[in-house]
Amino acid sequence: MSHSQRKLGVFPAFHKVDGRTVVVVGGGEEAAAKVRLLAETKAKIVVYAESLDTRTGADLIAAHGEWRGTQPSSADLAGAALVFAATGSEDSDREIRSLSKSAGVPVNVVDRPELCDFFTPALVNRAPLAVAVGSEGVAPVLSRHVRARIEGLLAPAFGDLAGLADRLRDRVTRSLRRVTDRRRFWARFFSGSVAENVFAGRLGEAEGEALRMLEIEPNLAGHVSLVGAGPGSEDLLTLRAQRALQEADVIVYDRLVPEAIVAQGRRDARRIHVGKAKGNHSRSQSDINSLLVSEARSGNRVVRLKSGDPLVYGRAGEEMAALRSAGISFDVVPGITAAFAAAAESEIPLTLRDTSSSLVFATGHDTDGETLPSWAGLALGGTTVIVYMGRSVAAKVAARLIEAGLDASTPVAVVENASRADRTAFAGRLDELGGIASRPELTGPVLIIIGEVVAAGIIEAEPTALSALAA
Repeated sequence: MSHSQRKLGVFPAFHKVDGRTVVVVGGGEEAAAKVRLLAETKAKIVVYAESLDTRTGADLIAAHGEWRGTQPSSADLAGAALVFAATGSEDSDREIRSLSKSAGVPVNVVDRPELCDFFTPALVNRAPLAVAVGSEGVAPVLSRHVRARIEGLLAPAFGDLAGLADRLRDRVTRSLRRVTDRRRFWARFFSGSVAENVFAGRLGEAEGEALRMLEIEPNLAGHVSLVGAGPGSEDLLTLRAQRALQEADVIVYDRLVPEAIVAQGRRDARRIHVGKAKGNHSRSQSDINSLLVSEARSGNRVVRLKSGDPLVYGRAGEEMAALRSAGISFDVVPGITAAFAAAAESEIPLTLRDTSSSLVFATGHDTDGETLPSWAGLALGGTTVIVYMGRSVAAKVAARLIEAGLDASTPVAVVENASRADRTAFAGRLDELGGIASRPELTGPVLIIIGEVVAAGIIEAEPTALSALAA
């Protein structure tokens, strides 16, 4: 199942417990664990148990909680924010669950996910910032492992940064009337010099810098980021690309960018599809250029999301020229181009000592529609050649190269949908390459690798796959 198809059986949310009663029923280690967890909140903790273990009692005292030496009634639970049933006895826990339900209070039954109204997550506490990691109660140990990793990523000062943001929130709202202005301010607040000062322990300087930013923020113009989405797999998207998507007001994306990657942008960002396919251009490049300029002039942060790398057959040069001409600020976020993904999956070294010391990226057509007008001679010197968008011209590519003198037995690899779940790959000889064009199931983007380095790789396909087609 793909990431975009996975569905949660729970809706993650945070319960308000500040000043409210949270009940724990039980006096053993299970109850003590819940008391320790609740001690990280501002809840009023009440434990019901006929007796308490020494550890539970010590934890309850440390948490400034109350102990009531009886079993609770439904009336005792009424008005509580949450109830934890942690008696260690299934029958007793079921009884507490029944009482909680009759009192209308959500209940968690320890180690019995089928009886729970909610689950307790593994918690990373950087108050007022909190990160909760859950697994719907089925893998709590995994949740704790994930929490440990997040603990290492989030310095304790993140709490100070969140606290400063809370103190400034009302002032920011008064000063910046537009939602987009506030969003841009907070993006810079959490990733720029303010955050750097907080993490260095300079809280006064951090607040001063935030106030200076607040004065200039309404005057900031829009910005465009030309972002490489990579070859298609979500985990090949760069961290910088993810950050740009999260800060974008508008996402302008191509046909080959998967929905799962577009979805990593903010949910309220506008999404504009400008996909182009061969012979079917939904928008001209001129229209796209004008769109980017218009959106940025409206004060928006725009992400122009392109498959692979923006600077490799991504028309980024034309877009950068249009933005420069219009005086719009922009940056380029590189992505993993399809050639690297295809080679990595097929274990093909694109350069190899004594075999190929140079690498050429080419496309099947030039601007006049001619096939391979100039680079055929490069392949003769041992250069590895990678042809993008080569499916429909595969036969012409092979004919031109053989005509130029390249050995017909030169190894080739053909990869469709590099890095994606529906990837297919074939290996063969140069004189077999034309068989690709007649293969109807090859409907995705195809990339061709030509050179002796292919023989050093492993292609997950029948070795004679192309030979059979050519015959």
